Amino acid sequence: MPSITSAQNPRLRELLRLAASSRERRKTGRCVLEGAHLVAVYLERVGVPHVLAVSEEALVRDEVQALAARVPESRTLVVPARLLAQESAMPADIGVLAVVETPVAAALADAPFTLLVEDVQDPGNVGSMLRTAAAAGADQVLLSRGCAFAWSPKVLRAAQGAHFLTRVVEDVDLVAWTTALRARGGQAVATTVRGGDDLYRTPLREPLAIAIGNEGAGLGSALASSCDVRATIPMAGGNESLNAAAAAAVVLFEAVRQRRNRTR
Repeated sequence: MPSITSAQNPRLRELLRLAASSRERRKTGRCVLEGAHLVAVYLERVGVPHVLAVSEEALVRDEVQALAARVPESRTLVVPARLLAQESAMPADIGVLAVVETPVAAALADAPFTLLVEDVQDPGNVGSMLRTAAAAGADQVLLSRGCAFAWSPKVLRAAQGAHFLTRVVEDVDLVAWTTALRARGGQAVATTVRGGDDLYRTPLREPLAIAIGNEGAGLGSALASSCDVRATIPMAGGNESLNAAAAAAVVLFEAVRQRRNRTR
């Protein structure tokens, strides 16, 4: 495998530019995966990355050697960890990085189980929601234009590979999509802090869409009105609300619980 000692190597420069710039990621249609776990999920679910960079120090680890063995040498770079630390804001011990094509998907009209995310701007929350949705078996996650970029490093880190375990679609007109779902007989559930039906007494049926709103403002009125059910998570007195990602987890897995009960 080629060993890189200069920060001027073209493929290393590309990797560092992508890691540092959201504009560059959007322009090129590529993103950077950080860490052995993310790269392993990509290899398993999608294929070979455009570039795999491993630090000399990490290459002694069995898991890293196994990853490198699955990528052609022509696409693999071995880089001193100090060089990565000097040239980027990434942790020196990250060990494994990969440049991959950003998947582009269209929203499915007939998905049985969908999470709708409206204007959630915190990357950690978006990543956590993707991770939870994948764990709950959601067929797709549809994000409004106002959400954090799904393929940013922070979202990718928080999601821990979920991007490649469920369908992720950005810049979706959630009101139009929800209206079409209901026209086909589907159910759309708007999560609200107060005033909705008790979540645990609300029948959830497929095809189902669960809508989660912005961390501060919640769901916009247009999306909430396009849903046919409003549900509230019951909480002990004195608690105003849950974090958006936590609320998504509660509602998604209540849907899982009800589905399992119906199939017993």
